[in-house]
Amino acid sequence: MKIKQVLMSMFHGFCMALADSVPGVSGGTVAFLMGFYDNFIGSLNDLMTGKMEDKKKALVYLIKLGAGWAVGMIASILVLTSVFESHIYQISSLFIGFILFAIPVVIYEERECLKQKPWTAFMILIGAVGVSALTYFTVGSSNNIVSLDNPGIGTYFYVFIAGAIAICAMVLPGISGSTLLLIFGLYISVINAIKATLTLDLQYIPILFVFGIGVITGIVSIVRLIRIALEKWRSATIFFILGMMIGSIYSVIMGPTTLTDENKMSLGLDPMSFSTFHIVFFLVGGAIIIGMQFLGMAKKNTEEISQKQ
Repeated sequence: MKIKQVLMSMFHGFCMALADSVPGVSGGTVAFLMGFYDNFIGSLNDLMTGKMEDKKKALVYLIKLGAGWAVGMIASILVLTSVFESHIYQISSLFIGFILFAIPVVIYEERECLKQKPWTAFMILIGAVGVSALTYFTVGSSNNIVSLDNPGIGTYFYVFIAGAIAICAMVLPGISGSTLLLIFGLYISVINAIKATLTLDLQYIPILFVFGIGVITGIVSIVRLIRIALEKWRSATIFFILGMMIGSIYSVIMGPTTLTDENKMSLGLDPMSFSTFHIVFFLVGGAIIIGMQFLGMAKKNTEEISQKQ
């Protein structure tokens, strides 16, 4: 049973990494759909603020989850960059499938909570407008193409802030952290830097270290807030998350405009349109979300049976 639990936790982490590595659905959304989000957030919170016994238990769980996440992230990065650049419209269609199929799943999972305080639905508008506005004012601008070659103090600070914000999105079941990196013009640059480091090109280690510090800062800052928000204002938080998911569709549509060549020059691609939309990839994205939902339901049924026995 312990081996099964270890493998399941690693599989959960692996699935989160696949989501975190691409703009679209966050790892938090995957955790939410597969039924282990509360355990994930609770473990992060216990690791920082819990008693020693709780810290140990949380650390063991997060190590198992993190091991699977690391495997999934490395596997994604090694093959992701070239696929993303050469098939951007197909991948964007896949991401939109992720998002649109995930929205009704989140609503279904939280239906009882949302029914109790329907007036908090205005948070959908706040979430959607916030993400859309962020995209509108950054994507496609000349400052949006950020190179990590020979970074200055400003670039280090920018990468730190972006890492902190992106990880906040990654643990929220809403907008993807990778989508935010795409908005900030850092997605391809960070992926390429990590890929280069994995091939023993060490020039990017300082900037990736700063990015990692930003990620840790973001986790420490956001986890406690998420836990409180979900406990005290769950319906408003869920509606806000749904709004961010809706707004992230615009981010994905604008994603092709941020792609650059090897010289960091814009490829001049147009935003995704009906003519470049690929229905097959969209449906594949939907099928993946539905599959995750079934896995989550199967996990819940197994736990209920175990409790009855």
